[in-house]
Amino acid sequence: MPMKNLLNKFKFRSYITFSSIVIIIIGFISVLIISFWNTNSSTNKVKTIYFVDNISKPQQHVIDRFNEINKGKIKVEAINLPFEKFSTNERKELLARYLRSKNDKIDIFSADQIWGQRFARWAEPLDKYFSDADKKLILSYALKSCLYKNQMVAVPSFMDVSVMYYRKDILDKLPGHAEIEKKLKESMTWDEFIKFGQKFEAETNKPFYIFQADNYEGLMCSFMELLEEQHKSLYENDSLQLESPESIKSLTLLVDLVNKYKIAPPKVTGFKEDNSYRYFILNNGLFVRAWANFPRDYISIYGKDSKINNLVKVPLPHLNGFPQVSLTGGWNLMISKYSKRKAEAIQFVKFLMSEEAQKIMYEEGGYLPTNNNIYSDSTYLSKHPDLIFFRKYMKYSIHRPYLVDYTRISDIVTHYIRMAIKKEISVEEALQEATKTINN
Repeated sequence: MPMKNLLNKFKFRSYITFSSIVIIIIGFISVLIISFWNTNSSTNKVKTIYFVDNISKPQQHVIDRFNEINKGKIKVEAINLPFEKFSTNERKELLARYLRSKNDKIDIFSADQIWGQRFARWAEPLDKYFSDADKKLILSYALKSCLYKNQMVAVPSFMDVSVMYYRKDILDKLPGHAEIEKKLKESMTWDEFIKFGQKFEAETNKPFYIFQADNYEGLMCSFMELLEEQHKSLYENDSLQLESPESIKSLTLLVDLVNKYKIAPPKVTGFKEDNSYRYFILNNGLFVRAWANFPRDYISIYGKDSKINNLVKVPLPHLNGFPQVSLTGGWNLMISKYSKRKAEAIQFVKFLMSEEAQKIMYEEGGYLPTNNNIYSDSTYLSKHPDLIFFRKYMKYSIHRPYLVDYTRISDIVTHYIRMAIKKEISVEEALQEATKTINN
């Protein structure tokens, strides 16, 4: 396909996305107006704060608990932007456009860790509200994502970390499964994993490895893991490193998993997390790249499935000669600097960071806590040994770049990476054109 046509296609997709966002914004503002009108039409003198997020059942439980404790004083009104209706990018653009209006109706909003640099301009600086002792209660991995120019502009809601899950019931039927499981727990090399996958596919004709390769942030995460594993950053000395040997090696592996080794189905180029999980379960796949709370995510979207009980988490494979790496993710909480209810918003945010709230979120939703006290509670850890695994695994984790324009860069990179995986352009061409588009 000629490059002019590719760029026109990219612009057309951007136009469609913009049009969709306008429609979403209208709906979002309508929800805010209705909520605000209903609250203010009451004779109640309670201070109401508005919290925007994907409101899960555990989160609603925490909100209800806070409202119960502060009855007659503060009430949290949740504005729900569910993942089933709003993609991460749609949520980002919707919030950005709303905050630009300097409206004071939103008090607290949830932001992906990688949004911090962009959203800092609309966020209330938080250092004056949190002492050094308060900050020491936060996991260092999580706190790092809350800083902008050495200033605290967010607090962590929950952590996430990339892992791999496998179906133990399927693996146990294979010869030599005990030795394979031992290697998996230590992290297999990609060479070992590919060799095992080719044999599995030939003998069973079932999907071996499912990962997410649609044009979105999840694909960027897979690319960044491989890049950072080679001790290479996306940016070095203010220069984009997309055409480096390490970048070429990273993308080549993703392309080859589908096209050369054929251990991942071509369908992955249409998968984000939710539909990749469903495909993995329904088609009896053996391995899936996922996030920490995948089992509970699946159940919350698709309902209970007995196959979920057979899932085991292990580290992702690593490149031969390099250490294993995983990617940290998660969501942070930011307070709008235009809010007129900052004191009440701070009180709610501190409650969300408390042991009580974080235990509810973990036990009912699988959200990894960010409160250090929970990880040092031996009694609690004995009841929830998964936390021991994840705390240890976080030591191998890396963050995506903290750049103001990161999300724009990611959108462009994943567009071309996906094209390479679909064999529409070569690896080298994909990285060259991504570099040109970003620099322009």
